[in-house]
Amino acid sequence: MTRLVDSKLKLAIVLIILVFVSGVVGFHFLYDYSWVDALYMTIITISTVGYGEVQPMDPYGKIFTSVFIISGLFIFGFGFSTITEHILNKNNIGNLKRNKMRKRIDSLKDHIIVCGYGQNGKQAVQKLLNYRKDFVIIDRNEGVFQGMEDDQLNYIVGNATEDEVLETAGVGKASTLICALPRDADNLFIVLSARQLKKDLKIISRATEENSYKKLKLAGADNVIMPDRIGGSHMASLVVVPDLVEFLDNLSVSGEHDSINVEQISFSKICSDGIEKTIAETDIRKKTGCSIIGYKSPSGTYVVNPEPSLKLEKESKLIMIGRPQQIDSLKKYYSV
Repeated sequence: MTRLVDSKLKLAIVLIILVFVSGVVGFHFLYDYSWVDALYMTIITISTVGYGEVQPMDPYGKIFTSVFIISGLFIFGFGFSTITEHILNKNNIGNLKRNKMRKRIDSLKDHIIVCGYGQNGKQAVQKLLNYRKDFVIIDRNEGVFQGMEDDQLNYIVGNATEDEVLETAGVGKASTLICALPRDADNLFIVLSARQLKKDLKIISRATEENSYKKLKLAGADNVIMPDRIGGSHMASLVVVPDLVEFLDNLSVSGEHDSINVEQISFSKICSDGIEKTIAETDIRKKTGCSIIGYKSPSGTYVVNPEPSLKLEKESKLIMIGRPQQIDSLKKYYSV
């Protein structure tokens, strides 16, 4: 529909220009009008204001003028209606898209809010897309959303440091908030605001300066990530233990859906009956081919390479490793 309206608009503009030029050229060469007089006659003829001719016309001039008036009326009428349709269509499409997106955002629950759609924000969004998580992006720069597929991404143009914007993004129903703005001060303000709006919200924030780490933690951030530190540490590790780092880099925890090597699974999925069992009793290795490399207790304590005799507690999680096919088997078996 939009392409059809745009094509009609281009045609209307070309026809209007063609009629206008034809009138000026016709009056100038056929009736020896000056260019100014020809332009004047074209304007008063097209606009049908009723002013008199610059000079008396012979019968042929009157025929030309009559044909010019009729064709001009039709073409300008077509052009006016097309331009009006184009303006209304643009506004209606924009309103429909905004209303549709607003309904989608209002219906979300346990979703993720990503504040800032810069480099880190885009990386976070891509991972969330790969895991098919519901999320809302907030950024004050409307230009960063140009060309987005509206049926895939939910976003809000606004300042995430304002409580109203966070509430519009559904912070009261969200499970996690990611602060990925470039300025630590902005991230700090968002963490403070979000923690006040929802006490049990999981907050992950980006930090640039070393002294911002503690401030963000004190403000209420559950996790603080320093991309620059991670990048430098990673490069140094490639010098010290290159083979180990390359191996870990090949363990994909997100990306294409068929290339994941590491996955987490909750107690409720493993023990769907709610009865606590030991790792040996679950027999996950035999069922899926995946190996258990980590255990997270309900209190948040991690156990690396847990013993088979370890009993899984409610609200705990297991970290699994395996080839992509084995991870797929794990997800299918436990409906992850």
